[in-house]
Amino acid sequence: MAATDSIHGMWSSRLMFILAAAGSAVGLGNIWRFPYVAGENGGGAFVLVYLACIFLIGIPIMASEILIGRAGRQSPINAMRSLAMDSGASSGWQVVGWMGALAGFMILSFYAVIAGWVLSYVILLGSGAFVGADADLANNTFQGFVGNAWSVLGWFTGFIVLTVFITARGVGRGLETTVKYLMPTLFVLLIVLVIYAAVTSGHFTEGVLFLFSFEFERLTWGSVLIAMGQAFFTLSLGMGAIMAYGAYMPKNTSIIGTATTIALMDTGVALMSGLVIFPLVFANGLESSAGPGLMFVTLPLAFGQMAGGQFFGCIFFILVAFAAITSAISLVEPAVAWIVEKLEATRVVAALLVGALVWLLGLGSAFSTNILSDVFIVGEMTFFDTMDYVTNNIVLPLGGIFIALFAGWVLDSKIRDEEMKGDLPYYPIWRFLTRFVAPVAVSIVFVMTFLQN
Repeated sequence: MAATDSIHGMWSSRLMFILAAAGSAVGLGNIWRFPYVAGENGGGAFVLVYLACIFLIGIPIMASEILIGRAGRQSPINAMRSLAMDSGASSGWQVVGWMGALAGFMILSFYAVIAGWVLSYVILLGSGAFVGADADLANNTFQGFVGNAWSVLGWFTGFIVLTVFITARGVGRGLETTVKYLMPTLFVLLIVLVIYAAVTSGHFTEGVLFLFSFEFERLTWGSVLIAMGQAFFTLSLGMGAIMAYGAYMPKNTSIIGTATTIALMDTGVALMSGLVIFPLVFANGLESSAGPGLMFVTLPLAFGQMAGGQFFGCIFFILVAFAAITSAISLVEPAVAWIVEKLEATRVVAALLVGALVWLLGLGSAFSTNILSDVFIVGEMTFFDTMDYVTNNIVLPLGGIFIALFAGWVLDSKIRDEEMKGDLPYYPIWRFLTRFVAPVAVSIVFVMTFLQN
């Protein structure tokens, strides 16, 4: 049977686990990705589907990942293998752990590139580069930055180095210390920015109506797949991060209650980010469906036109940087934990090795906006676009299906009951959603989307 504690260390309390898992979940997916995909897919109608995915699919699968992680007390790969064997099933289930590690590698390789852009914009906004800027200046600044291969490479490398440094320090001194200070600061900054948007934009009501009015005619099965992929991406599901953090979770902690708390925090950040961004967009007559450039072109322009915009714009990008780093350290943790277990390496060596491999893979995404901008991998998708599409719309949902099937059907009932004994009132609901609703819903969206294509 599984060990009581993880060899990698333990979270000091339930609160620290919640902050760490929320830090994994709250990231660029909430602040950079959610507003622009909502803008592209009908606003409130997309938000409604997204919320349904969070509560009917996301929370059950997150609870499943925490369950597997805590029961296994190892890296996701080894936890899946040992729990499968303890349950009389094939050790081949460890492939799900490998899928998560692969997804984490792929995601961090392009995620760190965007995070590098964010770090550079902290400096740009703070220096007043966008004060009084017009649309041409905002657009030319962004295009000039991403078009400069050496600038992008430098900031991308710096972010990877920071991620490796924190991860190498371990669960207590590295991961826990980081989230203990960054996550509360992130929430405070976000509240300040919502108040700023409400008071200064003059279009706060318009932003609220956009997020919560339902234009169902703009929804397609493709939009539903994007909403589901966004739910997986923003909750860090299917990439091993939550499973790895679950391995360090205290024993007598409610799994379902914790998963629900994390999902509510994560969803709150996504919606609050929309309440910051869309009023500023509408106040300046800008396009809500501006795509990935929404945060790097539209918002700097909006901040540049508003009172106190230099200060609050800088604060906004510091907020995004905090969110990015807490997510990044969770993406490397599954692979680092596996290397420590398998090769008996130190965390420093493991973190350096993983960081180097992610950096090498990330070069394709770093150069996708400059020297490799004319190189297309699939259709008209660059290396960056391909990594984003494959992970969010294929690898993460597939991983989610297998995690739900394993936790709901394969895992020995004695192990499942033991881990879930603190969740008895909600256990039957979780089991029904995990066994039937989550895998069936993900499968239907998959099939309908590809039939449409």
